[in-house]
Amino acid sequence: MDRIKITGGAQLNGKIPISGAKNAALPLMIASLLTPYTLELENVPRLADVQTLLRILANHGVDYAVNGKRPGERAETGQTLRLTAASIVDTTAPYELVSKMRAGFWVLAPLLARMGSARVSLPGGCAIGTRPVDLLIMALERLGAVIEIEAGYVVAKAPRGLKGAEIEFPKVTVGGTHTALMGAVMADGTSVIHNAAQEPEVEDLVRCLIAMGGRIEGAGSPTITVHGVAALSGARHAVLPDRIETGTYAMAVAMTGGDVLLEDARPDLLQSALDAIIESGAEVSVTNEGVRVRRNGRSLMPVNVTTNPFPGFPTDLQAQFMALMSHADGTSVIRETIFENRFMHVQELARLGARIRLDGDAAYVDGVERLKGAPVMATDLRASVSLVIGGLAAEGETLINRVYHLDRGFEALELKLSRCGAQIERLSA
Repeated sequence: MDRIKITGGAQLNGKIPISGAKNAALPLMIASLLTPYTLELENVPRLADVQTLLRILANHGVDYAVNGKRPGERAETGQTLRLTAASIVDTTAPYELVSKMRAGFWVLAPLLARMGSARVSLPGGCAIGTRPVDLLIMALERLGAVIEIEAGYVVAKAPRGLKGAEIEFPKVTVGGTHTALMGAVMADGTSVIHNAAQEPEVEDLVRCLIAMGGRIEGAGSPTITVHGVAALSGARHAVLPDRIETGTYAMAVAMTGGDVLLEDARPDLLQSALDAIIESGAEVSVTNEGVRVRRNGRSLMPVNVTTNPFPGFPTDLQAQFMALMSHADGTSVIRETIFENRFMHVQELARLGARIRLDGDAAYVDGVERLKGAPVMATDLRASVSLVIGGLAAEGETLINRVYHLDRGFEALELKLSRCGAQIERLSA
């Protein structure tokens, strides 16, 4: 099993290209099941989760091709996928595939919409809370599906097709909104999704579905209206840049000091996180090329944040920001309101010398003058990269185990950081 070794203390200077968003690419890939025509997706990141989802889609009969490298492309820039589901040969998504990645469960909606039935294993994925699928199932039941749970599988049927309906989520759910959109886009009649997720990745899916012939209004607002169409065509769509990767590298620069241009980053996708980084003492400026982050050696200031659905502070940046605050001059409070078990990185950051106290949904971070390198263990995707941020600033050597979590969500991480001066390398098992 691979490990990553970091020798801390180096500032970051240079440019880091921001990859396509994993959280946008996965539902876009799943949308290929809705049409027999080719969906071409540009700027898809090279990630383990993308490869896992390709295996899931291939199991259903999706043919896929990865375009060869084009002039000017680098190892850390995105790829172009061509996905064609000319015929669905299997409507079962087995446990051995879906258990590797929660997003695999989302195939339920397009299979049901197109084929009238689906049998999908209950999901696995990161251990950061229960993250139940009840709201996803509720959305499809509102659209007329009959759903039962049998031996760990969700068995859904809609032999006469899905019907337009009112869907009201009791709480904001990105997965539920994706599911409702893919279920409603070819339903008979009009559907209205209330309390819909406003995340940019949801808007990206809507833009793609519209390019495929869908009729959808209100993306980016709490109410989305979907007028069902009889069929969808193929389309060409570019995945939006990854706001979580942008925020992660911005926090790494704030942690180490230096001056880095995050190429192709869009500040509008994570303004609340950038505001917190600015409040901590780093400089953030927007250029025609992306977002520039600088810190000239001044002390980090403590900042209190609370995770919330978009446009609030993203839960997917909470662990990284906690690592940053562990080096601040004072005490900060970080509240996690999205997932109930997303503080597992605390004990690993403590191995680097961080001083963090937990009280319910709050973490009290007492900044320390210096962190010290140590062996640490990644527990999930975002927790793992918080250890990278800590290791970049720590004295001595940090060895991160279980880096397969990193490979699920960060494209060419060690290459991007090393090109900016970080002393980081992958050690193969």
